[in-house]
Amino acid sequence: MKPDKIFLALAATVLLWASAFPAIRVALRGYGFADLSFLRLAAASLVLAAAALLTGVRRPARRDLPRIVLVGALGMSAYQLLLNWGESRVPAGTASMIVAVAPALSALFAAVLFRERLSPAGVAGSAVALAGAAVIAAAGGDTGYTAAAWAVVAAAAVQAAYHLGVKPLLRGCTGLEVAAYAMWAGTALLLPLAPGAIGAALRAPAGSLLAAAYLGALPSAAGFVVWGHAVARLTVTAATAALYLVPAATLAVSYMWLGECPRPVELLGGLLTVAGVAPAGRGRGRGRTAASPARRAAAPRVRA
Repeated sequence: MKPDKIFLALAATVLLWASAFPAIRVALRGYGFADLSFLRLAAASLVLAAAALLTGVRRPARRDLPRIVLVGALGMSAYQLLLNWGESRVPAGTASMIVAVAPALSALFAAVLFRERLSPAGVAGSAVALAGAAVIAAAGGDTGYTAAAWAVVAAAAVQAAYHLGVKPLLRGCTGLEVAAYAMWAGTALLLPLAPGAIGAALRAPAGSLLAAAYLGALPSAAGFVVWGHAVARLTVTAATAALYLVPAATLAVSYMWLGECPRPVELLGGLLTVAGVAPAGRGRGRGRTAASPARRAAAPRVRA
């Protein structure tokens, strides 16, 4: 992929994932958070099924099925439920700043679970990022907001666990295959929500229906595919550096689309989070050789 095409792919990923946060707020006007979670995953699964037919996605190995169910439960089912619940009270831009802590959490999890080396700068960065998320969670001044904000923090945590969980799968599968496997597993786990979600879709206003379809087709399905093409040709540091722009882009899109403007204390927490994430990510695995395409595809992501 030529440099200009890589740049366009990264820019598209940033815009798609940034736009997802306000789109969730729009969709929640017509759906409960659980209904939206199933509908978004179902729409993404259909798009990825079409992509699988066109690109020849292979069947997963039987030995990988338990891990696929696990990463689907974490990165798809739990992530969607927690994020959508959180955004029922937390503004879109604020939610994106909280989710930005995911790479720092991923670095901490890797240090604890896999004994990956985390430099002093990485430890300090992770602490700053987590402090920023805590500032945001405490900023609302009411119990409902605080609980919703901590739900978004939990969404960031399961997203970080997902990044680590897919690493072994990416040694023998493409990024598209892993994304499809995880999306299908996550959708299957939420099938008990299907009757209520379908009923809600029949009653929802057109704006919410379109927002749910957009979330599934573009940020969830297309976003994964475009990101995979870009990150497979870049180092982890270069790819994830572009994603530090997601919170800023979300703030801009949320202001133009919804008229949302975070309060100063929320902006302060967001600045702390983003400032801490960069050294946390750079503090992982120093002294290692350049990552293979499979390992690059497992880079921590800031997504909605």
